[in-house]
Amino acid sequence: MPQKKVLSFTLFFIIGICITNAQTITLKGSVKDSLQNPLSYANVLAKPADVSKNLQFSITDNDGLYKLELSKNEVYTISVSYMGFKTASFKFTATENMQQHIVLKDAPNQLQEVVIEMPVTVKEDTITYNTNKFVTGEERKLKNVLKKLPGVEVDKNGGVTVQGKKVTTLLVEGKKFFGGGSKLAVENIPANAVDKIQVIDNYNEIAFLKNVSDTDEMAMNILLKEDKKQFAFGDIEAGKGTKDFYRAHSNLFYYSPKTNVNFIGNLNNTGEKIFTFRDYMSFQGGISAVLKGDGSIYNVSASDFANFMETQDLVTSTNKFGALNITKVVNSKLDISGYAIFSHSKNETLTENVNQYTAFTEEKENTSNSRNILGIGKFNIEYAPTTNQQWYFKTQFKKTDNLKSNNILSRIENEDRSIFSENNAEAIYLNQNIEWHQKMSNKHTFSFAADITFDKNNPTTLWETNNTILQGLIPVEQSDNYNINQQKEIQNTTIHSVFKHYWVLNNFNHIYTTVGNKYSNETFFTEDGQQLANGTTNNFASAGFGNDLDYELNDLFLGVHYKFKTGIFELKQGAFLHNYNWNLNQQESKKSNKIVVLPDFSAEIKFSNSKKIKLNYQLKSAFSDASKLANRFYLQSYNSVYKGNEHLENELYHTARMYYSRFSLYRGLMLFGGINYTKKVKGLQNAVQFNETDQYISPIIVDNASENWSFNLNIDKKIKKFKYGLNTRVLTSSYLQNINEAFVTNKSNNYSYTLSVKTLFDKFPTIEVGFEQSIGNYTSSNSTSKFVTNQPYLNIDYDFLEGFIFSFEYENYNYENKTFNQKNTYQIANTTLSYKNEDSAWSFKIDAQNLFNVKYKQQNSFSSYIISDSKTYILPRIVMFSIGYNL
Repeated sequence: MPQKKVLSFTLFFIIGICITNAQTITLKGSVKDSLQNPLSYANVLAKPADVSKNLQFSITDNDGLYKLELSKNEVYTISVSYMGFKTASFKFTATENMQQHIVLKDAPNQLQEVVIEMPVTVKEDTITYNTNKFVTGEERKLKNVLKKLPGVEVDKNGGVTVQGKKVTTLLVEGKKFFGGGSKLAVENIPANAVDKIQVIDNYNEIAFLKNVSDTDEMAMNILLKEDKKQFAFGDIEAGKGTKDFYRAHSNLFYYSPKTNVNFIGNLNNTGEKIFTFRDYMSFQGGISAVLKGDGSIYNVSASDFANFMETQDLVTSTNKFGALNITKVVNSKLDISGYAIFSHSKNETLTENVNQYTAFTEEKENTSNSRNILGIGKFNIEYAPTTNQQWYFKTQFKKTDNLKSNNILSRIENEDRSIFSENNAEAIYLNQNIEWHQKMSNKHTFSFAADITFDKNNPTTLWETNNTILQGLIPVEQSDNYNINQQKEIQNTTIHSVFKHYWVLNNFNHIYTTVGNKYSNETFFTEDGQQLANGTTNNFASAGFGNDLDYELNDLFLGVHYKFKTGIFELKQGAFLHNYNWNLNQQESKKSNKIVVLPDFSAEIKFSNSKKIKLNYQLKSAFSDASKLANRFYLQSYNSVYKGNEHLENELYHTARMYYSRFSLYRGLMLFGGINYTKKVKGLQNAVQFNETDQYISPIIVDNASENWSFNLNIDKKIKKFKYGLNTRVLTSSYLQNINEAFVTNKSNNYSYTLSVKTLFDKFPTIEVGFEQSIGNYTSSNSTSKFVTNQPYLNIDYDFLEGFIFSFEYENYNYENKTFNQKNTYQIANTTLSYKNEDSAWSFKIDAQNLFNVKYKQQNSFSSYIISDSKTYILPRIVMFSIGYNL
């Protein structure tokens, strides 16, 4: 294929240039104090005599070792800095590999000078990056800065990891940025506003809880340059593409010591999702950390709008997005903050499927249109009357209005069926949270949290078809056209309160006591019927349809845990005692009570700051939502009927995890591995009965319902100017399924790995070449499916001349089903060329999306009763020219 030849030629040509210029000299050694104690996290800088060359740096490991990769025949000034010690400097000409051991002398009076010099400082759980030591001035956004920091990674979804650990909270000048999610920050904060970046492990919003409460959170705090701390800055961009495609984007920021205002806006019809379901989950707030960890999981009926927000592959799309965040420091004791988010999108999708059932084949085409409106508002008050007392008051309101329609054409054995469906879902969500934290003394600290949530969702669905549907499952009257209506009303009120006592016996022994209660009241109403031509309704209630359930669940729990530390070991063990009471009121009332003990255990073996092992085990209990307990029929889709089971109780399952991490800048090594295990002692499974494509589904509780293992290993190794990566994943699962009143054991084994190499040259393109392969086996009864997916990819980023940036992304997807000899292939490529003069506020960009104008993506899926080959159509090639202006 010509495209492949061009890519191969370009790749080998650029790599050839890089290798030609890859002549480097290694300077390595150790940094110690006058008593020969190694100094970990000392900064070793190499300043080239040629000011046009980039500064090189290294950070010593736990043994005080450092390593520098320097350009051959260049002259450098080597500076070694460490807090409280005199800076040591010497000249070095990079003619041959050399070892140089360095001894630093005490100099406390020079501490301030050393701090200014250091690119990276490490103090307990906090790493501080001085970003001007890493950037070149070509960076546009925060994500470009983060990618140049050692140990920091940014993924395509805006997620940030530091030394393999995910950043869970993002702050700007110590305040949460739009609720603390990382995506809006890394995609929008201008790079030239960033001064320093702090990474805080074991993060806790309340300082006096940090050493007593257990937290695995990690925060990243963006510190702004002095001229940006009381200044308006940001950028706006507008672009026009081929045909009628367009994009407009704005990021506006105002910061002052007491008032921060941020606005982000976007309009586009290019399929760019500014606000996805993943973002929604981070912005809806979740529950307080004080309310987590008791081992109980409560499932509530899902709001249907959630299904409309994460559409990846589209035929047409328009998006409108606006977000405003305000933080105000009233005085030294009181902060108020809030944000408002509005999202409006219209999308169209087209999917073609060939579904192979046991006895026949179905060809199906599905065209969908959706209109999604979302508004979120949140208001927070933080009040700290003393340094040992903290109050939080948080209020959140959310309103959604979503409309989705589907046109389905189905062909089975030359018989055509046409089904049109329309779903309209409106939802309201209101949450009020109050927290109080008090440090009474060095030994006793208390926390209290109360959370009240109201969630209401009223979806309505219409199905229209020219053929009889669900024959024998719904009592339809014969007609030329069938109109089936469904109305749902789902309402949930939850009150959750927890009181915790942290008792510090001494520095190595803690006792934690928890008392809490969670009350949930959920109502679930459904009504299904046929709209007849004469205007009357054929209600399906007489055939067992129609639910009116009031479901109450109360959980009173008590937990006691003991944590102790000895040497490199830190262990915590304990248990929660839960008293569950639940009532079901439908045709008849049903009351149940159950006492469950949920033990848990955790351990950390910390060999050093950069090498540790963590182990966790917990027995968990999960309760179903009302929809699975409603004991009458309701329609799930045009070809499935669902009936809940009022006799369901809680699921019970073991969860265990072991995690190992190793990080060494000296060796250029990052290694992270983990093993996860889940076994459902009592688990919920759906029993399915088939009539051709029609399904009758009902949940049942099964002993030893499933068992899952997962293993992952991630290794990154830097050798001179190249970074090599290996990422492996192994997933195995075994679970029971009831199909046509017979139990089937399904087994799935997936093995995948990714190999990659990335160049790290200063004056040449950054090229990443990778190959990902996934091998899977799926077994059900005597049937086995085997598949292999190969996915090579190429990414190029190149800063060249003065102000030009070029980027290119390419992936080639190849899928093969070994069992049925099915093969699918497609290629996706995107590219961007931008220009901005350092002395100008204007920037210019041309980008191409779907460069090869691929019409659709292909993929396969399978289960115990169906193998599906699908084509999902995507947006055509879009070439766009944009102009931006930086404030």
